[in-house]
Amino acid sequence: MNVIGSINYLNSLQSIDSSEVVNQTEDLSDSKYANKSFKELLDNAVNEVNETQIQGYNAMTDIATGKVTNLQEAVQRIEEAELSLKLGLEVKNKAINAYREIMRMQI
Repeated sequence: MNVIGSINYLNSLQSIDSSEVVNQTEDLSDSKYANKSFKELLDNAVNEVNETQIQGYNAMTDIATGKVTNLQEAVQRIEEAELSLKLGLEVKNKAINAYREIMRMQI
């Protein structure tokens, strides 16, 4: 992207009015997560990451063996598996940092 294109892009971003932004909030007591413990939520998230990893591995195997019928979908499953693993690692890192911060607190 050239300099003029970048400036035009930035100008279009500056024209966004904060009143146009819709504030979406969800009442957690009415959500599907209301009656679940942190452990259950974490278990579900880990299982979902594991499932996407299995799908990604199967897609790689299909590509390697030539069994793939739609290459775009196979690559998409592989990328989804990679992104879900990266997200899981970041959540783990944040949880560990929060735990360490709590342990440093004075009682």
